[in-house]
Amino acid sequence: MGWIIALIVGGIAGWLASMVMNRDASMGIFWNIVVGCIGSVIGNLIAGPLLGVSGSVQEFSLTGLIIAIVGAIVLLAIVNLIQRGRVR
Repeated sequence: MGWIIALIVGGIAGWLASMVMNRDASMGIFWNIVVGCIGSVIGNLIAGPLLGVSGSVQEFSLTGLIIAIVGAIVLLAIVNLIQRGRVR
């Protein structure tokens, strides 16, 4: 049951992050889920040592969702930098 919640929360986090980064039109539901789940890992790597806070997408909580969104925004920013460098 935890993995179903992780997919749902990851999808929501990825979708919100893609809206913030103006990439919503180029991403489908699959990539929103992938970005949200990977973003949760990145967010926990950032928030854990710096703030002493951790959250999990397997157990729905507001803290876990916010951490996943921040991590997904960081992931999309890195992808944008890589793609921008590839075009030039």
